[in-house]
Amino acid sequence: MNAFLNAPAARCDCRRCPWYVDAGPEIAIAPLCSGCNSDCSYCGCASAACRSCPIRCGSRTDIGAWMRDVGGTLEFDDLTVGTPLPAALPAFIPQVDGSSVAELDASVRWPAYAVGLRRVFSPRTHMLYPRWTDGRTAAEILEVPSTTLTVLSGYGEDPLVEAFWTARHRDDLITRIAALRFGLVLAPNYSIYGNWPRAEHLINMRRSLIVAAEFAAAGIPTVPNLYWYRLEDLRRLAGWAVETEPAAVAVNVQTVRENNNWQSWALPGLSWLAENLPSNLVVILNGLSRRDRIETALDLFGNRLVVISQNPAQYALHGAVMTAEGRQDVHARIPDAFARSVRYMASLLPHGDA
Repeated sequence: MNAFLNAPAARCDCRRCPWYVDAGPEIAIAPLCSGCNSDCSYCGCASAACRSCPIRCGSRTDIGAWMRDVGGTLEFDDLTVGTPLPAALPAFIPQVDGSSVAELDASVRWPAYAVGLRRVFSPRTHMLYPRWTDGRTAAEILEVPSTTLTVLSGYGEDPLVEAFWTARHRDDLITRIAALRFGLVLAPNYSIYGNWPRAEHLINMRRSLIVAAEFAAAGIPTVPNLYWYRLEDLRRLAGWAVETEPAAVAVNVQTVRENNNWQSWALPGLSWLAENLPSNLVVILNGLSRRDRIETALDLFGNRLVVISQNPAQYALHGAVMTAEGRQDVHARIPDAFARSVRYMASLLPHGDA
């Protein structure tokens, strides 16, 4: 059966969808979806502009092309991310904007720094910025010692990661990034919003693992991102991790700012993963900054937890530092404020001090 016939059913008609758990053996290709998203804002959409719509559903006129783009399936069985982690992975990794890193490092001498995708891949040109294409390694570009672990945090706003998906093969982006010799790449994650159709969720979970598998195939130490909407998603992702044994998984929680989102989505999912992922699997949480959330994550994952955060760099730009009492505006020099916040955040984690 071709990829178009394997596509989610138009108008979210579960009875005719090959991914629906109760569709019946004559229809179901892989029963992995329990049904429509009752909160979807796009059900009944009658727009004639399918090809310009940012949402992928079974009613799209080009859904067959999208299914071919993700390999004609919504399963994970064909995807693996088997690259090892770097030998020395600190429990806390500060994320920087890529400028003046040598000055920051002079104050703290930290063993690892992360840089976000938007500092490497242009949202305007959809190409790597010129400074990342001049033949130097990531450590040389950031002007840190060659022994420093450089991490590409492949997360970004939806237009950025969508552009990366489209351009990654056209411009051989992954090979170009491999030449930068990052010590670790956190693969991009594709969004799962509560008001989107279920087909978009399923496609985006697979896309996140596809990109991770492609980075790993290029020989780059890679960590796949896990995102979910339902318990069945968590079960599938955990089953994939048990079967394929990645060295680590990551969850991007930098957009989970409100307490209700933390309590209703992030914390329940992380709690379930803590109970069901292999006990030796490293878990990288990107975007944690609050002390109470770090302590909660530490209770869940223990010594296998790694935290990446932009907050030390962001606070330092305003002369502020992070402390046990929260943010303090001390009007310090940027490198000094950065160093103080990095050491504080690292102190919250076992073996976090460098």
